[in-house]
Amino acid sequence: MVTRMTEPHKRAHRHPKYKTAYRVKNWRAYDQALRDRGDITLWISQAALNAWTPPQTGTRGAPPVYSDLAIETALTLRLLFHLPLRQTEGFLQALLTLMNVTLPCPDHTTLSQRHATVVIRQHVARTVVFQKWR
Repeated sequence: MVTRMTEPHKRAHRHPKYKTAYRVKNWRAYDQALRDRGDITLWISQAALNAWTPPQTGTRGAPPVYSDLAIETALTLRLLFHLPLRQTEGFLQALLTLMNVTLPCPDHTTLSQRHATVVIRQHVARTVVFQKWR
């Protein structure tokens, strides 16, 4: 079977079977971009730290140990980094340790049980600007 190459003026620059690979020309910027992929910057406000443990309910039974905000934060990290529940628990504990914050970290069984009942708040500010074109 004979195959014909399209764009014959580029015949000298590529192999007929293989796609031309991307060639890095600025190695310093490329290397820095690869290093920056591992950089994680996370901000947790003081209000969120205060709301991490739930208030007392005043009813009988064991009170919940973690607020909905703590569960929501853990599940958001799980979805963001595509982690299983056990790795999410370890990752969140490592982040809290790095931030030098003494807060309890939800374990994977709590995340598994509460992910079905917690109400995820969506904080999406949608601003639509319409311009009339004439």
